Amino acid sequence: MTDERVVIITGAAKGIGLACARRFADEKCKVVLADIDDEAGKQAAEDLGAGNGRALFVDCNVADPLSVRNLFAETRSAFGRVDVLVNNAGMVRAGNILDLSIEDFDAVLGVNLRGAFMVAREAARQMVAQIEEAEGRAGESRRRYAIINMSSVNAVMAIADHTAYVVSKGGMNQLTKAMALALAPHGIRVNSIGPGSINTEVLKAVADNPEARRKILSRTPLGHIGDPDEIAAIASFLASGDASYITGQCIYADGGRLALNYTVNAE
Repeated sequence: MTDERVVIITGAAKGIGLACARRFADEKCKVVLADIDDEAGKQAAEDLGAGNGRALFVDCNVADPLSVRNLFAETRSAFGRVDVLVNNAGMVRAGNILDLSIEDFDAVLGVNLRGAFMVAREAARQMVAQIEEAEGRAGESRRRYAIINMSSVNAVMAIADHTAYVVSKGGMNQLTKAMALALAPHGIRVNSIGPGSINTEVLKAVADNPEARRKILSRTPLGHIGDPDEIAAIASFLASGDASYITGQCIYADGGRLALNYTVNAE
């Protein structure tokens, strides 16, 4: 992807979001890194070319409508447009149906689903305005404009003590489909990625425990924990013209986990 597109990535200071930002920057896109972690986000933006006008960090809490509007205002001010959104910001709070507090349920849904909706809505409105201003045709637009939502294998599976998280990701898949249908006439494609076990800070405590690691690998036919760069590669593909006939889909990058109905031996 080498046509100077502007890409917004939420939750971009670390993990999968940062890997996506690096990937798009390597492909000569201008990248906007949105996150609530100012220190890590600013450093990442500097590393990706903020000094040369190639990257921008914006402090953004996706659960706050004003913060979301500010993200797009700053993006327009710096780069004038938005072509791709990677809707990646997310959070986890543990709790099952017996003990999960309403406050924690609302907090997770507020970021993972309501926040994703607000960011996607702003991105879609900006993209539609650009298409109409340029009098673009849908066939041309679908090679340029894309929204990529970060889902999870837990959109279709469940973890008892992560009730809010799995609910939010199930909702993300339906949001992806509804958005894809609404935006198809404009040529804007909307898809999602459903990662399995990925080597991020969230998984680090588990992955560094030998017994827990064996348990993860026992449900992973490909035999390794995924790397954030492997998810970024899918985001790059879904944003590219090579995916111009794909919309409303979720690509599960899980090492074969969803295909498995038994555990495998893992050393």
